[in-house]
Amino acid sequence: MATLSHEQLRQTRWHSLDAREALSRTGTSDEGLTEDQARQRLETFGPNRLRAIQQRGPLMRFLMQFHNILIYILLAAAVVTALLQHWIDAGVILAVVIINALIGFIQEGKAERALEAIRGMLSTDATVIRQGNRETVPAEQIVPGDLVVLRSGDKVPADLRLLDTRELRVDEAMLTGESVPVDKTVEAVAETTDLGDRVCMAFSGTLVTTGQGTGITIGTGDQTEIGEINRMVSQTETLTTPLIRQITGFGRLLTIIIVIFAGLTFAVGYFVQGAALTEMFMAAVALAVAAIPEGLPAIMSIVLAIGVRRMAGRNAIIRRLPAVDTLGALTVICSDKTGTLTRNEMTVTRLVTAGQACEVTGVGYAPDGEIRRDEKPVDLTGQSPTRELILGGLLCNDSDLRLRDDQWQVDGDPMESALITLALKAGFEADRQRKQWRTIDTIPFESKNRFMATLHEVPDRKERVVFVKGAPEKILEMCENHRQEHGDEPLDKDAWRSRAEDMASQGQRLLAVATRTAPADQDRLEFQSVQQGLTFLGLLGLIDPPREEAIRAVQACHDAGIRVVMITGDHAATARAIGLQLRIGDGEHALTGSELDGMDDEAFTRAARDIDVFARVSPEHKLRLVQAIQAQSHVVAMTGDGVNDAPALKRADVGIAMGIKGTEVSKEAAEMVLTDDNFASIVHAVEEGRTVYDNLRKAILFLLPTNGGEGLTIFLAIVLGRTLPLTPVQVLWVNMITAVTLGLALAFEPPESNVMKRPPRSTQARLLDAYALWRISFVSAILCAVTFGTFIWMRNQGVSLELARTVAVNALVVGEAFYLLSARFILAPVLTPKALLGSRPVLIAIGLVIVFQMIFTYVPVMQRLFGTEAIGPLHWLVLTISASSALLLVELEKWIARRRGIGAAQNDE
Repeated sequence: MATLSHEQLRQTRWHSLDAREALSRTGTSDEGLTEDQARQRLETFGPNRLRAIQQRGPLMRFLMQFHNILIYILLAAAVVTALLQHWIDAGVILAVVIINALIGFIQEGKAERALEAIRGMLSTDATVIRQGNRETVPAEQIVPGDLVVLRSGDKVPADLRLLDTRELRVDEAMLTGESVPVDKTVEAVAETTDLGDRVCMAFSGTLVTTGQGTGITIGTGDQTEIGEINRMVSQTETLTTPLIRQITGFGRLLTIIIVIFAGLTFAVGYFVQGAALTEMFMAAVALAVAAIPEGLPAIMSIVLAIGVRRMAGRNAIIRRLPAVDTLGALTVICSDKTGTLTRNEMTVTRLVTAGQACEVTGVGYAPDGEIRRDEKPVDLTGQSPTRELILGGLLCNDSDLRLRDDQWQVDGDPMESALITLALKAGFEADRQRKQWRTIDTIPFESKNRFMATLHEVPDRKERVVFVKGAPEKILEMCENHRQEHGDEPLDKDAWRSRAEDMASQGQRLLAVATRTAPADQDRLEFQSVQQGLTFLGLLGLIDPPREEAIRAVQACHDAGIRVVMITGDHAATARAIGLQLRIGDGEHALTGSELDGMDDEAFTRAARDIDVFARVSPEHKLRLVQAIQAQSHVVAMTGDGVNDAPALKRADVGIAMGIKGTEVSKEAAEMVLTDDNFASIVHAVEEGRTVYDNLRKAILFLLPTNGGEGLTIFLAIVLGRTLPLTPVQVLWVNMITAVTLGLALAFEPPESNVMKRPPRSTQARLLDAYALWRISFVSAILCAVTFGTFIWMRNQGVSLELARTVAVNALVVGEAFYLLSARFILAPVLTPKALLGSRPVLIAIGLVIVFQMIFTYVPVMQRLFGTEAIGPLHWLVLTISASSALLLVELEKWIARRRGIGAAQNDE
């Protein structure tokens, strides 16, 4: 075929084609492309790089930060204060708006760098064969049909159909989630084969760990698997968080109520009371200033920021502030397996010889554990098949394991390193054994042979020994006997195959070890000499074990009403086995990517609802699963560490990337990064997220009655034709200084005792339900009565207007302080010494407010600014007694609500 088109590249299932046919379809010979062909194809297909996605410009991104109802409320407050010529107040509010916009602008810029991070993962240079000659070219100049040479350490520069392999192994974890490097061959696979099992393919961005190979380029730039991920990331929409949706709805409702009451105030004063137009306009403005909760956006940001700080202390770094609250609303966590739920450290957990089956305790590469049988340690001091099996695994081994900086670190293949750990657990001095049993010759592992063989000296004996390690089905073919305690017996291959199938069904990766003696003068291993006549020693079962803390964390999720779904690129049997240990799924049902491909939309939706374990999935499957679960009104978190996870991380309500083993792509696409790659840290973050929402709700239930009390006081004064008890500037003082100071104390409230025992809150639930609205109205009426009542009492005493207003303002502030003590718990009582004095931030906030009010009342410059006068001890006594009703009446209301079971779902204790 002389020409090649985009359509042919997209539609051809290259992994199902024979290598020669793939070469033919690309129009390439064994000599590679000519320079003219390469130049023409570069013009046709374009450079081998990912296309940059058009993003909003910096100016538009900055302006969009102001498109938020909370910002509108702040801007309205700034306009009002400017109209009142309070320039300092207006400047402060505008400064808050701009700072918030800058923070959002910076964070959004970081998010858009996810695409840049993906584009940065492509190789820079590559070795190609053109016109029969090897040459190094920039990876951008590779074109479909190019013959690409791969060597150990290379980053694969494009998607390749492999034509030749020599011990080629490729780390595809960033693309498929596979926990160990994949052995590559040239044999075609079925058309429906999952991405992770396409062993005749090498994908752009993956890393060659060992061996060599040659492949024909069948995809470049956006036509590669990583290019498809880039497209999905760019087209995936980021959802609005539940809190922002609730705040937006609440802000709209509040704005409508404020406008209606301001208009009603103006109408009553002007048309009913006959007041002057200008006077009523300013009165309406005063009511609006009183009703707008200027401090709410600041309180919300601070509450979220405190949550961020707490989460950072528990190994969860929040990259986008609203994600803090969203964590508290999670109903489903979709988790990767390797490294998150498991340790990402291969561990031998079982070994089987002809005479016994042993369990191995301890996990990871640290040699902490022992070999046990029937719950008792196995004696390995003498010669036994079990000891010989462990020794064979140690000696027939190319890897190394070293203790560096108190950490056991792998140098080589993870499975082979696990065999060294097994030997250390068995009491072997690994380095000494390797020196004594000196390796004379080796047949390296090759994927087509599926075994490795080594020839060793035997200490203190004149013979030599061969150990062979590899796939059980291959090793069994090479054996005639198996080792027993009393000697060798004929091998029952069917029985051993059955044992191997049973272990594999439990999710274990298997290695078999065999041996034979060799003459003392043999110094070379020939391939044919190990093909038959071996003695089978036994099977080793390895697994990447679940983290103990992850098992507890999954149970905590179940207790909290959160479903956990495992979505992994690993094999189905392994996923089922690990899921069963973690109590994810039933240990029997797991769907693979190929099975998902065969489903229609309805069946796919049912699977997303009913199945908890998914294996061998592609990036598109992960994205579709997240979308399908979200479509069922769930709030979804998605964990991941590879490029393949980026689209789903971005789409999820909370994307959670791994900080240690995660790629930069996954981190940039996520809202949260785990510094310890541990699922248990997600549960801690959920607890903090729920606490943040509780504290934010408490802060709102504290702030709004303050504004409501001020607004009712002004409205009542106008309706009754009385002088305003509070001036607009005094209202601003209360809102921006005292209310924020007191409300901020609630941001530091610790988690409630039942926070992880109750179900997630509904995303459809309103921020303020009927009971919350009742509480706001009730407390607003109390504060209005306190403020208006003390003002009228003082005026009836014949004091000046300034003095009466000073007492009224202080009565309002002290009433807020009393209410703050009650607001720590929505329904639980606080009239105990422990509850009243149990929060240091609350006591500090009340102390600060007292100091502020002393300055407000007695400092001359403040008296001139705010129209206040000094008040005496009797005034303080009267207003304090009056204000204490805010605590006593609310506690009485709580007691009645508890007796009637009202708001039971919101109970704090």
